[in-house]
Amino acid sequence: MSAFFITATGTDVGKTFVARGLIRALRARGRVVAALKPIVSGFEPAEAAGSDGGLLLAALGREPTLEAIAEISPWRFRAPLSPDMAAAREKRKLDYPRLIEFCRAAIAADHDCLLIEGIGGLMSPADSDHTMLDWMKALRLPVILVGGSYLGTISHTLTALDTLARHELAVTALVISESAGSPVRLDETRDTIARFAPKIDIITVPRLPASTPEHAGFDRLVQMIP
Repeated sequence: MSAFFITATGTDVGKTFVARGLIRALRARGRVVAALKPIVSGFEPAEAAGSDGGLLLAALGREPTLEAIAEISPWRFRAPLSPDMAAAREKRKLDYPRLIEFCRAAIAADHDCLLIEGIGGLMSPADSDHTMLDWMKALRLPVILVGGSYLGTISHTLTALDTLARHELAVTALVISESAGSPVRLDETRDTIARFAPKIDIITVPRLPASTPEHAGFDRLVQMIP
């Protein structure tokens, strides 16, 4: 089984968008895919279908019910904050050992391909003692890093790549999802990052009309999934 961890340079740059696109592209090729979004913040039960977990379930061809979302997203918090802050608002605490056990059990299950989506950026806190990076280090899965094309993303992306390299986490690909309203062209962002990270496979995902069913960039990403 192939398993990958999808993380990002920061929040709201397109992790779930990339995960959904990759799921659909894999399924279109007959692959059996499973996906987890173990931690969700900003979760409103009345709008569950539009949550990250709900969107992943829809891409998997499953009904995004509250019960199904609970299966792939056991830790759900209402406040749209980092998990440690969101949990504190509810006088709760993320059970970090259980989080790792939950993911390892899914990795050990009989799936063709498993995608685990993190939350926020790779240094976002999970609880008072652990970050997303700690979570990734515990699992040791290859990483798909998602970044934007906004002004400032080059520094954020190169810093993220350096952090992952120093902690010996393999990066399968960097996906640059075009940021709305950026003064920097997507190709300029890609080419500049490529000069400083020549060994990283970079996939760009321009914004497309809502009527466009899929993006060709995901076809290339699928080719990197054994």
